[in-house]
Amino acid sequence: MRQALAWVIRLHSGEATSEDAAALALWRQRSPEHDAAFRDAVRLWRGLGDAARTLAAQAEPHSGGRTEARRLATNSHLSRRVLIGGGMATAASLAGIYLAAQPPFGLWPSWEELSADYRTAKGERRRISLAEDVSLTLNTQTSVTVRRTPGRPSIELISGEAAVQAAREAEVPFVIGAAGGQISAQQAIFNVRCLDGRVSVSCIEGSVEIEWKGQRAALAGRQKLSYSAQAGLMPVSDADIEQTQAWLNGLLIVRDWPVERLVQEINRYRPGRIVVMGGLGRRMISGTFYLDHLDDFIAQVQSLFSADARTLPGGLVLLS
Repeated sequence: MRQALAWVIRLHSGEATSEDAAALALWRQRSPEHDAAFRDAVRLWRGLGDAARTLAAQAEPHSGGRTEARRLATNSHLSRRVLIGGGMATAASLAGIYLAAQPPFGLWPSWEELSADYRTAKGERRRISLAEDVSLTLNTQTSVTVRRTPGRPSIELISGEAAVQAAREAEVPFVIGAAGGQISAQQAIFNVRCLDGRVSVSCIEGSVEIEWKGQRAALAGRQKLSYSAQAGLMPVSDADIEQTQAWLNGLLIVRDWPVERLVQEINRYRPGRIVVMGGLGRRMISGTFYLDHLDDFIAQVQSLFSADARTLPGGLVLLS
């Protein structure tokens, strides 16, 4: 637990790196006890959050909290005096650090993603059972936090995509929170995607209800809708079920997409990053791509559009 709390402080220090994120992932994998300790440390930090941030608003922004956090993060012998006896003082000095927790440019997972109960890496798919009557399949780079409410199975989809099967006999539906909205279903198969604050819901079978900022909508089979802070709750429309479920079969189906949009999607699955330059991003493309052979896309774009591809260290590819 001392080490877990040190990790929490490090992630809030404003100085965490992608190497820190990788090291934390390895530390959590050492045993179920390590992973459970980290989640307990997250809950403890969140419990201090509001009070600590209030105190921090009155504190000097250059107080030495960052130096102390860095020292604590690299020292697993975090003392009981610091954790308990000096809890409020430590919270006051560290709360301002909380504001710097969001990583720049999405180069590594955010704090919320790292502290999720379930999280998939790039290219990973994972099936989980939340209850006897609710199961999820998580797509690549998906983070989910379980809401522990007795008798009411629910999760928060922090980011990513999930295919859901709900077959609840009870009157209480299964609920997913995503970007300020709520998706609920009792008997349904549906897909939920939450990326950059935009949520898309596609109902395959059954019925799904959506609530967002006081507005409500219902989906039947083969229907979809989306919502976001920018666009609001969009109207119900027909869903492309084959395209929606393609990732479950290891496929990416594209119908008249700009190259730039396709590259954004490929970057969710492929290690490294592809960057499109110039007017190439506006060219339209269709096709079916295998998720475990996405490097083939680079050669296809070169052939289709006479594009130039330049490979740089770290898996970075420039297309122009």
